[in-house]
Amino acid sequence: MASPRTRRLKLDHETLLRRFANSSVIRISGTAGLPPEMYQFQYRLKGIYVTPAGEILERDTHVLEVQLSLEYPRRAPQCRMLTPVFHPNFDDASVCIGDFWAASEGLDDLIIRIGRMIAYQEYNTRSPLNGLAAKWAAEHLNLLPIDDTVVAPSLPDSEQTPAGAPLDPIVVQP
Repeated sequence: MASPRTRRLKLDHETLLRRFANSSVIRISGTAGLPPEMYQFQYRLKGIYVTPAGEILERDTHVLEVQLSLEYPRRAPQCRMLTPVFHPNFDDASVCIGDFWAASEGLDDLIIRIGRMIAYQEYNTRSPLNGLAAKWAAEHLNLLPIDDTVVAPSLPDSEQTPAGAPLDPIVVQP
């Protein structure tokens, strides 16, 4: 009999495969473990980053690494960008998801939410990991979102996973 954690990992993997199978925006680019406990996701969305010279430039491909600890799903996944992103809720080592992670949230919904963050469809400037990006966002509201592409459509209610809830509306907090 599989443990509750193993069952959740399997359910998450099946949901991710189904949800992103035909996505032109999000793709699973790597996994580790059976069932997977580590993922890499590739996003095809416009986002911004800062060059070593201090220029803010657009990038249209981003890579995210997600680690699912032994305490998952009670403890939030550890997420970090492998490509630089200039965003109030990202730093070099992590993506701030603590404000909205709950064990009942589906991993697929989290991956979508991070995509929305990359595109500046969602951000929080009140408790930023990157104060400079928060200041930039507050001063450049006319440029946001960077990309208005629909990251992923909501699943019909009949396809919601027990671990996932329908996506919340996008909330921008300037």
